[in-house]
Amino acid sequence: MGFSVGFVIGFVGVLILSHAAYSTTQYEGLLKITEDEFSGPPFNVVVELIVGLVLCTWAAITVPGIFLSIHPNSDDNRMVSLPDNLDFIIFNHRGKVFVPEINMKSKR
Repeated sequence: MGFSVGFVIGFVGVLILSHAAYSTTQYEGLLKITEDEFSGPPFNVVVELIVGLVLCTWAAITVPGIFLSIHPNSDDNRMVSLPDNLDFIIFNHRGKVFVPEINMKSKR
């Protein structure tokens, strides 16, 4: 299957967070039976939450990989070549309302 180490660590982090949630609900059920007040989760659940958060954060940072350039002239991540006539590349979206008018000249 070929899972990366970061993916496995992220999966373990999610399992730890799920176990912490399950432990907290079990602890609340125990407190209802003994008729005590819930003042907060036990210390071991807090430690599980911190460890799970650190593992999930580390996996979220390392698994996606490197950032690629989004500039149209960048050749680093170009899968196909850009056409010679760039007049048909349109960035038409709502954000153009907020951008001031810029004079762009073609390279011809």
